[in-house]
Amino acid sequence: MTADREVPAPQRGMAATALLAVDVQGDFLPGGSLAVPEGDAVVAPLLAASAAVDLVVATRDWHPPRHSSFAEQGGPWPAHCIAGTAGAALHPDVDRIADVVVSKGQNVERDVYSGFEGTPLADLLRARGVRSVLVGGLATDYCVRATALDAVHSGFATTVLTDAVRAVDVQPGDGAAALEELRAAGITLARSDELGGQGSP
Repeated sequence: MTADREVPAPQRGMAATALLAVDVQGDFLPGGSLAVPEGDAVVAPLLAASAAVDLVVATRDWHPPRHSSFAEQGGPWPAHCIAGTAGAALHPDVDRIADVVVSKGQNVERDVYSGFEGTPLADLLRARGVRSVLVGGLATDYCVRATALDAVHSGFATTVLTDAVRAVDVQPGDGAAALEELRAAGITLARSDELGGQGSP
């Protein structure tokens, strides 16, 4: 299995640190079918963080119609991020900075939150020499949480950018609880304006 898009980035070379921009897609942004409150506020910090890394990977939900996670199929969510629709499109600024795009959630029978599950993401990062990842995007309590946990469990030093995430908060406090869970799992919490440097030399 290969990534959906890999843009050569010769100026970056073999990467040490990657930014994982999780699911910054139309349906999760204001006006979308599953809009995350203030979801568009993650874009500016992600753009800022991209200057401090060697590789930018954007993950995206890329669901078939009638996916099992959709309410009409008995799932918990309204239909969202159907492959090829405007709602599945990455925010244009995130799309612009992404060297690699990885799709997930393509199995109609399985709901997937992590950018690592059923994708080539871990192997792709290792092949690029990545040892640490920064994680931001949507949503804190679902896909960001799952992606960050899988990142640290896969052996990557993992930092979640707290100003570059927003939560669904189906239950009030879900987002804050997710961040505490990530901290307890050994994941660093930081802001994008605390990052220094310009990636690997």
